Amino acid sequence: MSYQNLPELDNANAAVQTMGVDLQMVSAIAGSDLVHSHTWYANMAGHIASLLHGIPHVLSAHSLEPLRPWKAEQLGGGYAVSSWVEKTAYEGAAAIIAVSDGMRKDILRSYPDVDPAKVKVIHNGIDVAAWQRDEKDDVVRSLGIDPDRPSVVWVGRVTRQKGVPYLLKAAASLPPEVQLVLCAGAADTPALGAEVNELIEGLKAQRDGVIVIERMLPRAELIQVLSHATVFACPSIYEPLGIVNLEAMACGAAVVASATGGIPEVVAHGETGLLVPLEQVSDGTGTPLDPEKFVADFAAAMIEVVNDPARARAMGEKGRQRATDLFSWESIVEQTLDVYQSVLPQ
Repeated sequence: MSYQNLPELDNANAAVQTMGVDLQMVSAIAGSDLVHSHTWYANMAGHIASLLHGIPHVLSAHSLEPLRPWKAEQLGGGYAVSSWVEKTAYEGAAAIIAVSDGMRKDILRSYPDVDPAKVKVIHNGIDVAAWQRDEKDDVVRSLGIDPDRPSVVWVGRVTRQKGVPYLLKAAASLPPEVQLVLCAGAADTPALGAEVNELIEGLKAQRDGVIVIERMLPRAELIQVLSHATVFACPSIYEPLGIVNLEAMACGAAVVASATGGIPEVVAHGETGLLVPLEQVSDGTGTPLDPEKFVADFAAAMIEVVNDPARARAMGEKGRQRATDLFSWESIVEQTLDVYQSVLPQ
């Protein structure tokens, strides 16, 4: 069933509009044995349904509001609302599924009143049958990518947590023959969009092969882009798991990523790619303690892989195998059912 924002809340803060949608969901959950919500957007629906209908609430944790303080730029006071929703739901949930061990630690640090026994780790997964290497080059050529040149590819929303400015600064050091391909969604704020655009224009003034794709590519097209990547770059400063790394690995791309959050549980350093150390301030922003060092280290890691195409291809093959062995949906379904059984009346 699809729910829309309540017309009465059309002019309300986005967080309040979300709560209006949540309240519409509650009655429809009557008669269920269990309710499972994902992220704060649906957490309040799950929490109220649990109270109203007397059923256990399981929630999956993909991100945490206390570790995304930049959202105040988007939501204003709504960020305080979303934070309250999340805290209330986490403390009242029967079980919490963390998408990585790193995420589990973040939950317990952010919400010390949560019982550690109810926080279970189940990694997110991907459909490895759908995400497979595509050697054809019709799509990449149509996007302006030269399949005969090495490329570094980044995919994601332009948000603070994705670390795009650090990648753009690091890309200035890439060998001249290397293309930088940015599959970029809309920026979270005009200020961030302006910052990123300025860096892109500066990079284009220094080198060719900077390709910006400002639309969400259909899966088939994205798969071909990832399949032709020499390196998939993930410079995130906050990433509970990093499912985009799994998608790149399944397509046979070597991954260079920041060693933060759940990323080290996905990318095997030296085998499926390289992890770049990242020391961060402890104020919740994820900002590198030494941004210039992080940029230099990220550049060095990308250069190390793009300069050795045979190694990059071998890393990509191992990445495909790792995605298949450890992150398929079959095992994730079984683990999730176990969590359900643990909170249902026996």
